[in-house]
Amino acid sequence: MGTPPASTPTDGLTTTADVRIEHLDVVFARGDPAYCWCQWDRLRGKAFDDLERSERRDLTAGLLDGAHAGSAPGPGVVALAGDEPVGWCAVAPRTDLPRLFTSPSALKSLPEDGRGDDGTWSVTCFVVRPGHRRQGVAGLLLDAAVEHAFGHGASAVEAYPVDVAEKPRTTSSGLYRGTLTLFLSHGFEVVARPTPGRAVVRRAAPPPT
Repeated sequence: MGTPPASTPTDGLTTTADVRIEHLDVVFARGDPAYCWCQWDRLRGKAFDDLERSERRDLTAGLLDGAHAGSAPGPGVVALAGDEPVGWCAVAPRTDLPRLFTSPSALKSLPEDGRGDDGTWSVTCFVVRPGHRRQGVAGLLLDAAVEHAFGHGASAVEAYPVDVAEKPRTTSSGLYRGTLTLFLSHGFEVVARPTPGRAVVRRAAPPPT
């Protein structure tokens, strides 16, 4: 009789792009996510600062409602342990995220003629709830985010992770963009080094079959 395969920390977890605001009420219940509601990259300057947390939540709820109505792709994916949401990954067309183009650690140095709509999507945020971290949830979310983007016609997926080999003292809250090792292990390649300890990584869509 053979030995059963070993279980992994992500056994029993699922992912979905059918995200409900109630999922994010749980995942964003504390810390920076409760303040931002994943609107940081979508808004710049006073457009972000002048909003109350509840108003940022309403904006995110509106994006989810649009996805449910079929008017736009959803803004990310969640990981679930049964019915319990345990993590979130934001992914969206790069042109929907204007702050990226003013961020020195992302795309500020990108020439103006490279900022148009070329089909690139961006992975911009990971949130994994305490008690579920360092168990492979981020990798599961990244795979789902890439699948979501390519499923909606993305030509490439891009991200702006931290290289913890160069910035080993980065706090957990500072890793919301993800780590370079995570992306490299999921088929991404470094295309730029905008600032020390940061990278721009890309993964091209597979050729049509």
